[in-house]
Amino acid sequence: MKKSKVYFTKNINADSLIKIYEKLGVELTGKVGVKVSTGEDGSKGYLKKEIIEPLVKKINGTIIECNTAYPGKRNTAEEHMEVAKKHGFTKFAEVDIMDEKGEFKIPTPEKSKHLKYDLIGENFKNYDSILNLAHGKGHAMGGFGANLKNQSIGIASRNGKAYIHSCGHTEDPDLCWTDKHEQIDFIESMAEAATAVSDYLKVNNKPIVYITVANRISLDCDCDSNQGPAVIGDIGIFGSLDPVANDQAFIDAIWATNEEGTKDIEERIDSRCGRHITEYAEELGLGSTNYELISID
Repeated sequence: MKKSKVYFTKNINADSLIKIYEKLGVELTGKVGVKVSTGEDGSKGYLKKEIIEPLVKKINGTIIECNTAYPGKRNTAEEHMEVAKKHGFTKFAEVDIMDEKGEFKIPTPEKSKHLKYDLIGENFKNYDSILNLAHGKGHAMGGFGANLKNQSIGIASRNGKAYIHSCGHTEDPDLCWTDKHEQIDFIESMAEAATAVSDYLKVNNKPIVYITVANRISLDCDCDSNQGPAVIGDIGIFGSLDPVANDQAFIDAIWATNEEGTKDIEERIDSRCGRHITEYAEELGLGSTNYELISID
């Protein structure tokens, strides 16, 4: 089986981020969307301006986001934009809250068990190419968050997020949190949504590349206003054309650490069936868990 290439550097800075992007060999052109998490008000781990600004400017990218399903400071476009300003994103790029004026449905894979469709921000249609720029960390509901989560929950509209969180049972953000389902079904729903986005881009001949910055790795996501401290040291930056391989490389790197907090992040991931997302995404044809890690250092 052919291995997917995953490029890696231990150096987490703006220059290394650009080098990883250039190694991928795909020039993102036209109107470029850069999908990052703007971070909930009060969070600490979102990707900072000093690391990502040079690359975003290099590709003339627009920061793209969608509103949250949970109550907070980012569940309306107006408040979400205020948080984006507070966290510094508007200082170096245009920010587009893609579901501010609507949403649209895209098909999920035929093999999908849970979602009949994916519901994503209306403005996603406007972009010619995409940089999926994720922050690798733990997550209270998914176990961990990297490129697959960034592409599923991250690109889904507010109602689409509710649909994924409820495993296809409701689009209502007020009802999704009380929906009864198995945890593994939620993990699989995220994989189905991520694959739907990839398929949509392929059908429309729009390229996408994947980068994960693994720094300040806390147990909780950047969507948590009370996000705790890092539990293990910074790992590095991963880049690939295959999101499954890139997420798998990040997970494997966590398991290869031997620090006081390693067991905590491993427990967080496995208690949420987190590692299943790469297995199921591979079954759906999104990518491969078989990869070659190529250091650029």
